[in-house]
This record gives sequence, structure tokens and C-alpha cells, in this order.
Amino acid sequence: MKNQGADARWPGAGNALFALLVGFALLCCSPVSAQNETRIRFSLERAIDGTAAPFFLAIDKGYFKEEGLEVAIEPAASPQEAITRLALANGAAQTTHDMSIGDINALIRYRDQNPATGIEAVYIVYDKPTYALIGRKSRGVQFLKDTEGRKLAAPAADPATQLWPLFAKLNAVDTQKITMMNVGLLVRVPMLVSGEVDALIGNSFAVADLKDRGVQADDIVVLSMSDYGISLYGSAILASTKFQAEQPEAIRGFLRAYVRALRDTLQKPEEAIEAVLKRMPGARKEVELERLKIVLAENVKPFDPKAETVGGVDPVRFAATFEQLAQIHAFKSKLKPEEFFDAQYLPAPPKVVLPPPSPQKKKKK
Repeated sequence: MKNQGADARWPGAGNALFALLVGFALLCCSPVSAQNETRIRFSLERAIDGTAAPFFLAIDKGYFKEEGLEVAIEPAASPQEAITRLALANGAAQTTHDMSIGDINALIRYRDQNPATGIEAVYIVYDKPTYALIGRKSRGVQFLKDTEGRKLAAPAADPATQLWPLFAKLNAVDTQKITMMNVGLLVRVPMLVSGEVDALIGNSFAVADLKDRGVQADDIVVLSMSDYGISLYGSAILASTKFQAEQPEAIRGFLRAYVRALRDTLQKPEEAIEAVLKRMPGARKEVELERLKIVLAENVKPFDPKAETVGGVDPVRFAATFEQLAQIHAFKSKLKPEEFFDAQYLPAPPKVVLPPPSPQKKKKK
């Protein structure tokens, strides 16, 4: 007698086996499976703001994923934290983060104090630093010499403040006549707004915060340090020693994805800023967009489509960086520029994306 129960079971079992085989085939044939993605824990150098748009855009557009990367981006409490997160500090077995964006001049000083760290820059984000002295005309500050006899909000944790002695020296400003107030990073703007200080030292894009708090644009004076003798590079993408040794291809993939997103940001900042806003509840688009546009116009070097790579340093200029820093910092040892920037990871210029051709109107016969 025929076993009807067996007949009833076999078709279902066959379907299940077929589905299993199809699923396995899709997993094997997919470009990058989730199990094969390299995870990168990336640190910003401050709280999330508009200037971070390219990093988040690379996530949202899938550029990191196309490189086989799963990137987690986290804010930092201070610029220094973006560096120390990549270091094996206090006997730790491993770093807390793999890569970051951090001030390259702060990195140089940190590595001089911690020779075994070995953190290197792998891509220059800001060809010119964002360091600036920002004053108010209504407080009597319009030129550099106007700071003499006045109060400046100057957080010691800010790389711009650490460069203030060099900035003042190059421009013959008598620092003995200035009251420097070491305040928190987040209170310097409110203090300038309220008139507790006459100027602040920080990032040039802080002008967006001042205007947002009611200070009139024609009352604000922004004196960028790069316009007054500071020839240094600014923030760079950094990689820990451990991650460089273990995942060099992941670093290359990260930079390829980043420059694609930066290209998109340069072309359409109004669209790119949305990648940040969705991660900043309550943020105002006009403020963050202005912040982003300032760094794109003043600090980011335009891509040269004819260059072999982008994001590198000029060896002569980079060597001069150490000479300038030596004017205000007594280095423990003779530093070698080639030990602070590794060009082997640099990507080629991103491909130019042309807008689609507009449809042509048919000629009437």
C-alpha cells in the first residue's frame, strides 16, 4: 500500500532544501557579505556638526559598504580625544578606536611626548587649518593688535589656542598685555555673545554660532591664522599603529569612499548636510550648512583630476611645519616628518560625476 504520509512530506522537504541552497548561493555570490565586512570605529574630533557631512554621507550612500567596510562614527569630547583614542594608553591591550579625524599639529606634539605611540596621518582633510581669532567690532577688536589690553576666551584644550603663541609672535602681538581666559570649549561663544570677553580663539566656522545667537554679521571679525603667517596643515585622517599593521586595505577602502563622499559634498552641500541633520535632533539646517560651506571654501583643497593621488602633503611645506612648531615647543627629540604622514594609502582623485543631459525638445515640422 502506498504511503501517502511520505508523499505529503517530501514535496515540503524539497522546497526547504531548494530554498536553503538558493540562500547559500546568494550569500556566496554577494559582493561583500556582512560576515566579511571590516568594522572600523572612527572618531570625530568634536561633537557632530555640519563639517562632518562627508563621513556620514559615505555611510548613507553605501560607499563604505561597497568597500567592504562597516563604519561606526562617534563624536569626541575634545580634539585631543581624537588622538588618544588611537593610542595604547595606560597599559591597554588595544585601542578604543581604529581611525579618526584629528589635528595633525596636535598629533606631532603628542607623539613627541609619547614616542612609542606611532599614530600616523594618512590623508589631509584641511589643507589650511581652521584656527582663527574671532572678535567683535563692538568690543573694540577689528585687527590683531586690538587684542592687546582685552580679554580672550582661549580653551587650553583647543589646538588653535596651543598655536596662539606662534600666531602672536609672527604678528608682533604683546601677549603680556592680553588676558587669556582658559574656558570650556562650549562656553567661549556664549561668552563672546554676552560681552564677557572681547574675542575668542577657535575655529573660523564658529561665526555660524555667533550669528545664530543674534550677533550681527557686520559686527564679527574673523582673522584666520593661515592668513597671518601660519603655514601649517590642519586636521587629517589618522590611523592607529595596530590598524595600519592589520588592515592596510581597509584604510585604503575608507579613503576611497571618503573622497567619493567629499566630491558629492563639494558638488551639492545642500544635499550632503542632510546626512548630518538626521543625526542632530533639533539642529538648524542654515547654521550647519553655513559651517560646512565655510570649511569647503576656506580649508578643503580642491581635487586635481590630473594628480595621481589626493590628500597628500607637500614635503617641503610639511618639513616647515616642524620648524614653525619648534618656535614655541621644545621638542624632546629631532622629529622626522616622514614618520608622521604615510602616503601609501592615498586614493586617486574621485571620478567626476556629470549631471544627466537635459532632454532635447523635438523640433516642430
